[in-house]
Amino acid sequence: MFKTLKDAWKVPEIRKRVYFTFLMIVIYRLGNNIPIPFIDTQALTKAYEGMQGTLVDMLNLLTGGGLASLSIFALGVQPYITSQIVMQLLTVAIPRLEELTKEGEQGRKTIQRYTRYLAVALAIFQSVAITNGLFATALSKATSFENFIMNVVLIAGTMFLTWIGDMITDKGIGNGVSLIIFFGIISAIPNTLKKRSTSLHYSLVPIWAVILMVAIIILIIIAVVILTQGERRIPVQYAKRVVGRKMYGGKSTNIPVKVNMSGVMPIIFASAVLAIPSTIALFIGGSSSNFTSKLLSQSGTFGTAIYLIVQSLLIMLFAYFYNQIQFNTVEYAKQLQQYGGFVPGIRPGKPTSEFLQRISSKITFIGALGLAVLTAVPTIASRLLGLDLSFGGSSVIIIVGVILETIKQIEAMITMKQYKGFLK
Repeated sequence: MFKTLKDAWKVPEIRKRVYFTFLMIVIYRLGNNIPIPFIDTQALTKAYEGMQGTLVDMLNLLTGGGLASLSIFALGVQPYITSQIVMQLLTVAIPRLEELTKEGEQGRKTIQRYTRYLAVALAIFQSVAITNGLFATALSKATSFENFIMNVVLIAGTMFLTWIGDMITDKGIGNGVSLIIFFGIISAIPNTLKKRSTSLHYSLVPIWAVILMVAIIILIIIAVVILTQGERRIPVQYAKRVVGRKMYGGKSTNIPVKVNMSGVMPIIFASAVLAIPSTIALFIGGSSSNFTSKLLSQSGTFGTAIYLIVQSLLIMLFAYFYNQIQFNTVEYAKQLQQYGGFVPGIRPGKPTSEFLQRISSKITFIGALGLAVLTAVPTIASRLLGLDLSFGGSSVIIIVGVILETIKQIEAMITMKQYKGFLK
């Protein structure tokens, strides 16, 4: 990894992309420390203290601490992520949207535009839920006009943050939305380390518990790397064919089927979906908010169990869903048959597609189950050891996954640059 970063720094084009990404992240972190207008900071702090230990903590983590301070980026990129989930589900259900995905760049831009429109609608709903539900007591003295301005700032902030994510993807390094969530999570690490050092200093927790938790996190990081890099290679043989006086084909290759083809997206999507019931409950208010906070939280034993079960099921569901989108076995089988390729022992056409589907389903199950287990282990361990971590297993996997994906993209850029240089 360090060798890749060193080689990338020598390439001017990649270096400019790194500078641009760094600038965008700095803007994000600065904006996350700018509160929206007309708020009472002391009342806001007091209101948030009563919500600690609930699902609000997870939402605050994903927004990089912006929700606790009610910054201009308090909504984070969650509305955009949720709109992506909805649009991908609608793409499968609505034939017209499915046709747009096959129309190339123009179709992709149209779907992206629909996704942004839906993100604005979700941002409006979430901003109202926050100002009139979550922090209603802290903002009770605000006038109608001031409340309107607060909502406008929150909506504008999340759409600007979405634009930053798109700009990072286009002109920077890595996936912009994933990087925003990544830096939001790691911004909480210094505060966590400070709490742990204070607990050790006053002997509030035994040192062996902290050492054991660190060892578990290290093992999870290793497991995530193995899971991300693992793949099943399906052998492919191309038939020999004569064109004029030359013979083509006859070569052997393989189709790499990744164990974790979807990366960290199932975990990010699962976190976004888990936030929906809480947002709706906050909007409604009353007893429904308390019920949802207790049911989908990590504060109690029952709430933690329900939360982990629902999160694991969502992770596995989205892993399968993403696999179906990224690895179209029917198209693979058609392309192999078109170019004279075949899997040894399997007839071309439909049998090949069914064979690839069986292999893909088995591999995806292993990857999805691995993600679900690795996500749950740190949370369970922290409860058993009596450690109150500000981030759980999902955060660890997101951090490692985003780093691996970014390094892969940098390696691809280096390879492409070398290839272009060779052609010149």
